[in-house]
Amino acid sequence: MVDIHCHILPGVDDGAESWEIAIEMCEIAIKDGIDHIVASPHANDEYKYDREKHQACLDQLHEKIDGKLKFSLGCDFHLSYDNIQDLFAHPERYCIGESRYLLVEFSDFGLPPNTTELFSQLILRRITPIVTHPERNPLLQRSPKQVVEWANEGALVQVTANSLTGRWGSTAKKTIKYLAEHGAVHVLATDAHDTRSRPPILSAAQAEMAKIVGDDAARAMVEDIPRAIVSGQLLTTA
Repeated sequence: MVDIHCHILPGVDDGAESWEIAIEMCEIAIKDGIDHIVASPHANDEYKYDREKHQACLDQLHEKIDGKLKFSLGCDFHLSYDNIQDLFAHPERYCIGESRYLLVEFSDFGLPPNTTELFSQLILRRITPIVTHPERNPLLQRSPKQVVEWANEGALVQVTANSLTGRWGSTAKKTIKYLAEHGAVHVLATDAHDTRSRPPILSAAQAEMAKIVGDDAARAMVEDIPRAIVSGQLLTTA
């Protein structure tokens, strides 16, 4: 399996607090059947995103676990003005690995009114936005049709694994069901931050998703689609 959203870099944001925790997170992921992780530190006003520094940290983690996992570097991208301008100038600084896929995280307190237009601009620039965990966003929980519309226009949608197993409450799970039934869930990812409350485990969520969309579609959400993303293959939803 491939996990495209994981806060596994130690000490860079609100994810792994130490090398020991990062290594243990890797061990949990391997045991669960994950073989490729995208490290996705935040790129927002609270946490500075330094691609070169983060890549060096990821390379070090790869060495510490004796190469037992493949890694790519991405980020949890916020649609601030400065971020967007830098993204347009340097997409390779923020996209996953060498691909043109970008994880986009929204604030719980407000959505940019021009989000649909921004997504269109990204897609015109051959950058595919991946909306992260909309089922946990209180604004999008009330407007899941908006997420479906973005998916219909070419965005991808990633939901959090443990939203399906109850970690984020019944509303989050119901929102996933609505999105999945409307063809607007493409990837399951862990959004892991630690080893206990938010660990890097996908298998349990895959089993839950299979109850909604069937075994083959659920498997694609943890295998085929995320593997295509990290490989930079073209995926279309519109």
